[in-house]
Amino acid sequence: MQVRVQTEDFDLSTEVKKLREANPLIGAVVSFLGLVRDLNDGQTVSAMELEHYPAMTEKALADISMQAAARWSVIDSLIIHRVGPLLPLDQIVLVVVASKHRGDAFAACEFMMDYLKTQAPFWKKEQTDAGARWVDARESDESALNKWAR
Repeated sequence: MQVRVQTEDFDLSTEVKKLREANPLIGAVVSFLGLVRDLNDGQTVSAMELEHYPAMTEKALADISMQAAARWSVIDSLIIHRVGPLLPLDQIVLVVVASKHRGDAFAACEFMMDYLKTQAPFWKKEQTDAGARWVDARESDESALNKWAR
């Protein structure tokens, strides 16, 4: 299970290839790619800045990966989350899950994103026409998380 928090961009194809190329047991790879939108809550977003606490953030992401691996048959996974200044259409997050079968890969990937949106210690500030604003978690993100409660 791999976790990276970084300022630099990443290449989806390269990351997926690296994850799967050395393991013939992998029969399914599912990925999620999150992008910066130019509109949020009815306001135009011209830029976004993501902040985090190093080490604490990586630990939280690793924990999310381990929780997914404990629930489903995951062979490997990768979370890349960018921090720093970003513009609309920039890539923010990549979650990739490799498993023997697609069901486990889909479920684990969705679980990881739902937990990442609500449990990972990132702080997001958007630049809008009305000025800068901090973005809170959405109710829909909390609702998505509730479906995984055991």
